Amino acid sequence: MKFLWTSLFTVLLASCLVEAQINQIRNAQNAAANNAARRPVEANATPAPTIVDDDSFEKELCKAKEAGEWFRLQAGEGDNCRDVIQCTSSGLQAIRCPAGLAFDIEKQTCDWKEQVKNCLIKEKVRKLRPILSTDEPLCQEGMLACHDGTCIERSLFCNGVPDCTDGSDENSCDLSNDPNRAPACDPAVCLLPDCFCSETGTEVPGKLDSKQVPQMIMVTFDDAINNNNVELYRDMFNGVRKNPNGCDIKATFFVSHKYSNYSGVQEIHRKGHEIAAHSITHNDDESFWSTASVDDWAKEMAGARLIIDKFANITDNSIVGMRAPYLRVGGNNQFTMMEEQAFLYDSTITAPLQNPPLWPYTLYFRMPHRCHGNLQKCPTRSHAVWELVMNELDRREDPTFDEDLPGCAMIDSCSNILSGEQFYAFLNHNFDRHYTQNRAPLGLFFHAAWLKNNPEFMDAFLFWMDEILAKHSDVYFVTMTQVIQWVQNPQTSSEVKNFEPWKEKCSPVGPSACAVPNSCALTTKELPGETLRLHTCNRCPPNYPWLNDPSGDGFF
Repeated sequence: MKFLWTSLFTVLLASCLVEAQINQIRNAQNAAANNAARRPVEANATPAPTIVDDDSFEKELCKAKEAGEWFRLQAGEGDNCRDVIQCTSSGLQAIRCPAGLAFDIEKQTCDWKEQVKNCLIKEKVRKLRPILSTDEPLCQEGMLACHDGTCIERSLFCNGVPDCTDGSDENSCDLSNDPNRAPACDPAVCLLPDCFCSETGTEVPGKLDSKQVPQMIMVTFDDAINNNNVELYRDMFNGVRKNPNGCDIKATFFVSHKYSNYSGVQEIHRKGHEIAAHSITHNDDESFWSTASVDDWAKEMAGARLIIDKFANITDNSIVGMRAPYLRVGGNNQFTMMEEQAFLYDSTITAPLQNPPLWPYTLYFRMPHRCHGNLQKCPTRSHAVWELVMNELDRREDPTFDEDLPGCAMIDSCSNILSGEQFYAFLNHNFDRHYTQNRAPLGLFFHAAWLKNNPEFMDAFLFWMDEILAKHSDVYFVTMTQVIQWVQNPQTSSEVKNFEPWKEKCSPVGPSACAVPNSCALTTKELPGETLRLHTCNRCPPNYPWLNDPSGDGFF
């Protein structure tokens, strides 16, 4: 979690403290200037420092700073790492992070003290920019200029590898500046079933009247499936809750490898739910996912799919989706890997709260919304991948009265939900936002622990699902792949009751995959000193599956 400052006391206190720092620095500089002025002048001596006044000091301090940029006056641990200032039109503004936190210069926010590694840095590193636009061309056709004026091939810009000697070809690579970025949506070229886009991202596929569109609800869970959450899933997907077509309600599970019980994964898949990849390691260094290479992404996601396929006996090639840990998008590298490894869709990119919400889209063309989040690295190039965008949810208690608040993508990040009653109202409001506007699929994205640790929330959610299914004959709880199947072949609410892709594994019955799974205590050279349990209906492998040995056979 990151932190914002709303306390006036914190800001005023910081202002006083930083003003004292400024005065201390200015006095030290002036003292040095006075001392230098008293010394006898020698030939070729360095000129005496200039006496510093308030205006010149602030002007020098703010030179080359970006709008809204926070920076330190003094580097170091302790309070120096909590205090930052910002140049504004009305002068310097100061803040101090609350106790226990420090200011992360790169992230430009307060974070837990142990997470901040740049206390000794005063300001963000300045990156050299390429010369992409000039009145007179600097380079011949098909080439562009580095910051130093050297011309290289246009295709080398923003390819993840520094090709300019100054590295500037990789320093201007967002959705607006990448010279090789995907084109804007062209509905005449982007045709269903293979491609879908719209200028705003809010248009209904097939140009159906929104009132004829079934409201799809995507319930997803992230991380390992194991004994901590399988009972919760059994209660929720009990075979009693049915969609209007008579089939069981369905969900999508983004499974991470470590601590997963693959007999449980196999049983959830047998019941018709979707299993998707969420990485092998769930690497807790969030920056790893932003900078990972194509090969790193393949090891994590294609490797996770191989492990699930083998140890959960999923042989129908149905693992076609993925979500990055911590929702950290991996830029073009992630989506290049997805194309190479035949993943159908991603559900990591978050769209800021808006009305009406966005429909899923393909990445052949440019994303129809901005890249949401200061640290996100969204894809800029054209990719043959579907994006089931994570529309932020509106967390205001009274949307007709409350002031605007930032939305939240994962439900457990909606920190103002404190009671079951609040959660029930939150669900109804966001359902209405989708249902009464363009009926874009409503995503309810969870970590199971949030519901398990708050039984009041679980009860409210089950009550809400039952009520929605009882009240509406055009609302379906479906998997993410089922959403794509509908977008590729849009059906009206009356037609969709006979939509074959939604009738597969309609209401599975029968015994579970295995009554007593094997519990394998395993090690791997990749995790020295660790013994980990692998539960599977298959026989135990020699080694614990990991990045370079996903089969567990010991062949690295």
